[in-house]
Amino acid sequence: MTSFGRHMAVCVCMTLIACFFNSCGKPKEGRVVVSEQEFSIRQDTKISWVVDARGKVENVGEADVKNVVVTGYCKSCGEVLVSGAWFISDIEKTAEEKDIIGYLPAGADEEFSFKGVAYLMDQSGKAPVKMPDQLECAVISFEIAEK
Repeated sequence: MTSFGRHMAVCVCMTLIACFFNSCGKPKEGRVVVSEQEFSIRQDTKISWVVDARGKVENVGEADVKNVVVTGYCKSCGEVLVSGAWFISDIEKTAEEKDIIGYLPAGADEEFSFKGVAYLMDQSGKAPVKMPDQLECAVISFEIAEK
């Protein structure tokens, strides 16, 4: 093999190795966070009230995401229905208790809203004096969008 041929073979091998390492790079990751959250109390019936939520999520990752599921939690609420005390349902969240954002590009934000973060029933019909403690909204799942 001539000097030129060896030089070309080395260049071709180096190019293939560079392409290999470049293609094995870390894939872009998605990361979605709740950037704003607001809770409000709504009277549902004559003796019951519900905490609803709204806010914004932001895609702070490198990749576009889809099917972003946002829901709310009340960590200070009980799981037993007691008159005059805030409680939560201990079953899986219903469609009304979460919001699904279909597509969220990297760097973008989107509003969400859903009902039923916490519930209160009071047989006397007295409106709640204050919002329950430890309310939060959270992104529970999303998928990376393929381009």
